[in-house]
Amino acid sequence: MKVTFRGVRGSIPTPGPSTLKYGGNTTCIEIRTAVDDLIILDAGTGIHALAQRLDPKLPIQAHIFITHTHWDHIQGLPFFTPIFRPGNQIDIYGGLDPVTGEGIERCMKVQLQYSFFPIREAELKTKLSYHTLLPGKTVTAGTASITPTILNHPVLNFGYRVECDGHSLFFTGDYEPPYNIYQPDEPDHNEYQSHVDAKLAEVAAAMANVDALIVDSSYTDQEYLSKRGWGHGTYRSALTMAAQANAAKLFFTHHEPGRTDQELDRLFQQLREENHDAPFQIEMAREGVEYTF
Repeated sequence: MKVTFRGVRGSIPTPGPSTLKYGGNTTCIEIRTAVDDLIILDAGTGIHALAQRLDPKLPIQAHIFITHTHWDHIQGLPFFTPIFRPGNQIDIYGGLDPVTGEGIERCMKVQLQYSFFPIREAELKTKLSYHTLLPGKTVTAGTASITPTILNHPVLNFGYRVECDGHSLFFTGDYEPPYNIYQPDEPDHNEYQSHVDAKLAEVAAAMANVDALIVDSSYTDQEYLSKRGWGHGTYRSALTMAAQANAAKLFFTHHEPGRTDQELDRLFQQLREENHDAPFQIEMAREGVEYTF
């Protein structure tokens, strides 16, 4: 299993001199199996750079798994240039939106309108297929198996466990660990806490024993104080998840758009010093860097 980060920034692309090291593109992760099956997790702006690498290799088959349809995770889809070339097979996977009742095809249908883009979906040249996923139900993509788990975010959000070649990873997409909205002295506190505990246990089981755990780590503890409920995690919550899941390697990602390379370097140094005895390795996800498991 080869994993390459194509976009690690959260919310909005941040090109410029202050993001050259870690990258300014929004979320996209490329996974290659031993027989070169192509799995792509999310289609933020980072997918465009991946497309440039694929163009000389056409025709291709790509399996694109969307965690959720917030803009920074789908904005790159219309710019994934293999969709304009005949002979390619592009499979897009995602959940059923409980509000609209529509599947992942909606993310293309909405974007490919003349109001937002100069080309209609009907004009695409590739063979494009959509697949609606169910929580906990494993699907295969080439030689890889992918299992979605619903994770807490203000919209339906799937975390994906990917297994192939005897290795595994879990990617959270955007995720804020659930918490009890009631105070201990309120009558509904205990019942709600049981739901929170059950959900956290389900998530830990979905992540269990992965080689790589890639987690939304948007905020520091101090930043989180004013952003609780926005649907994103912290460095601390990511470390807790990695310990509970017995992960071998933890990647912090979805870097805050205002965070510079120098600030990420300082945070990473601090995290390494504070967690030098952790039973897992930690890394800041960095655009263009490939890992082999």
